[in-house]
Amino acid sequence: MASTPPDSMARPTALITGAGRLASIGAGIARQLAAEGWDLVLAYWPGYDARMPWGSQPDDVVRLTAELEAIGAQVHALAADLEDPEAADRLIAEATSLAGPLQGLVLSHAESVDSGILDTTLEAFERHFAVNTRAGWQLIAAFARQAPHDGGAIVALTSDHTAFNLPYGASKGALDRIVIAAARELGPLGISANVLNPGPIDTGWMSREVREELTARQPGGRLGTPADIGATVAFLLSPAGRWVSGQLVKADGGFSA
Repeated sequence: MASTPPDSMARPTALITGAGRLASIGAGIARQLAAEGWDLVLAYWPGYDARMPWGSQPDDVVRLTAELEAIGAQVHALAADLEDPEAADRLIAEATSLAGPLQGLVLSHAESVDSGILDTTLEAFERHFAVNTRAGWQLIAAFARQAPHDGGAIVALTSDHTAFNLPYGASKGALDRIVIAAARELGPLGISANVLNPGPIDTGWMSREVREELTARQPGGRLGTPADIGATVAFLLSPAGRWVSGQLVKADGGFSA
């Protein structure tokens, strides 16, 4: 179901983190929001991509920006290392300086490096919690402080990973609690807050074997795509979706059923 921007503003603005690659969930969300009348601030961090199997793709954010602008959105792209304790507040300040007040916040960034109980290092554990949990809380708080009089909406991407992906799963679990707390604490400001679990989405991390295994477990016979998640997030950010708040929404095509 297509949504429309609030009547009081022709084009509201959303900040989307983790939106530096064309294949990312963040990019899929950005495409849907742009098509539905939103202006966008895209946050990305090439240093993380450089450590991942897909490698650094520096042209992607430029190409994505051009694609969104062609749809009609005003777009700003900002590099932000969210492991830095000062980066989240700085990102919100830069975003509002460039684009004005933000009505939407989408937390689509993540630190995700597999390890388990016995082989997780202290450095990896602390980095996951810094990026996935602490920065999430800081961004939510900074977003709330600048929210316009009619409020806004927050959506954070989460995961149900636990075993053998310990620091990622644990840090995302902590983020879930922060977002649910935000729904209660920020509700009087007109701000809704939800957590969204997209299930397995191939953004470049799946091997052929993993892709085949996960596809076989999907009731509908296909994996989800960033576009699928974009449509769900756009609804939750829209005026029609703001009555949904404080929820962990599973938009995974029945994968978890």
